[in-house]
Amino acid sequence: MTSGYFEDFEVGDSRKAGPYLVSKAEIIQFAKQYDPRPFHIDEEAAARSVFGGLSASAAHTFAIFIFLTNKYQPPIRSLAGLGYDELRLPNAVRPGDELELEAIVSEKRESKSRPDTGILRSQIYLRNQRHETVLQCFGTVFVARRPDAKAST
Repeated sequence: MTSGYFEDFEVGDSRKAGPYLVSKAEIIQFAKQYDPRPFHIDEEAAARSVFGGLSASAAHTFAIFIFLTNKYQPPIRSLAGLGYDELRLPNAVRPGDELELEAIVSEKRESKSRPDTGILRSQIYLRNQRHETVLQCFGTVFVARRPDAKAST
């Protein structure tokens, strides 16, 4: 098993996490606190919405994604997130969905300013049990380098 250091990853490598079961109660509870729109908290209103039923908010979907990044297999020694680009939510998250996360390394480079870190950019997919993508983006993170690694010059 990989130790999760920068040197352990190559372009094309995949990390996965999940499944994560999304309940109706969780969708409603999260929405009541952070995004109290009718189609997130009221089943009747949700049935009349463009979603045609109860759906998790975008913030909730993103929060699940962040939660799952801490459970990647193989693990990653991420030190800090640098950002997310091209975030898309092509399908709604519904009660009973089982979500799985996959991140595929698309770029890898040593940090010029911090020789003890590297930078990984990954294409990220959060998918439901039907393999429908519910969140996709590119994520960029600082990753710890192996303590004995020497920066290339």
